[in-house]
Amino acid sequence: MQQLTTKAPLAVVALGRLISAHSALTRELTAQLVAEHGLTMSELEVLLLLERAEERSMRRVDLAHEVRLSPSGITRLLDRLEASGFVEKGACKADARVTYAILTDAGVAKLRECIPGHFEAIERLLSQSLDEKALESLAKLLAQLSEDDDEACEDAAELSRPEAPARTG
Repeated sequence: MQQLTTKAPLAVVALGRLISAHSALTRELTAQLVAEHGLTMSELEVLLLLERAEERSMRRVDLAHEVRLSPSGITRLLDRLEASGFVEKGACKADARVTYAILTDAGVAKLRECIPGHFEAIERLLSQSLDEKALESLAKLLAQLSEDDDEACEDAAELSRPEAPARTG
């Protein structure tokens, strides 16, 4: 069998490195979250999305899209969060086929508990390889590839402040 000997295009190399870095960081951050708080990165992401949503509520199908899960995957994830008391199920008055996930006060408390340590872990992991200037460059480069959502980062940072009032929607 003949091996490919052509050099991969720079874009392919860059994407491969991005995927590899994402995988390594996600694996380490998830392990830390599970060990310290019993949550996965996807579960934390759902709690953050709900905290930012109007009335701390989102349609389950919209949550599935946002966290890139199948309908059955989001159901299993929300079932775990509901069993822990962090999310509750809500019905749509206009359409019985539609259900909502609603963040509970216990879910907000869990976010406040998790976010400071999670931010510290992110800071620690990235600063092991990148200095401040490199982190700024990375943030700018990645913003060019995705929707720039600095507001979401600021909202999450607000949760890490103990004096921050709870959002009401």
